[in-house]
Amino acid sequence: MNVIDPVGLVYKAIGADEPFFRLVEHFYAGVEKDPILRPLYPEDLAPGREHLALFLIQRTGGRQTYSEQRGHPRMRQKHTPFKIGQKERDAWIMNMYAALNAVPEFEPHLETMKDFFDSFATFMINQPG
Repeated sequence: MNVIDPVGLVYKAIGADEPFFRLVEHFYAGVEKDPILRPLYPEDLAPGREHLALFLIQRTGGRQTYSEQRGHPRMRQKHTPFKIGQKERDAWIMNMYAALNAVPEFEPHLETMKDFFDSFATFMINQPG
């Protein structure tokens, strides 16, 4: 039985890296102004921007550059130094949804991407409350 991963089909439908980089730019523009999220991020946001874009390209079925450069994603492990509770998760989701809505290429994939981000952000919670 073949199980289809709808998230893994998004890149092929979009067909280019550039919308993913725009998505990340919009997301990080929100992070820079967010009083809950900004303290969790390093002063220099540039490396995180690239890492997130490459991760999303890979996760949605595009090239595997993220893993080639950084190894297996292990996202939860990589985020354990940061205190992520429900309010951080919700702020992250709010900024990511706003970014998704700002990039027209994602419009046909909004539900798929929102479902992915919702479960991903919940998975990253490592603090009670």
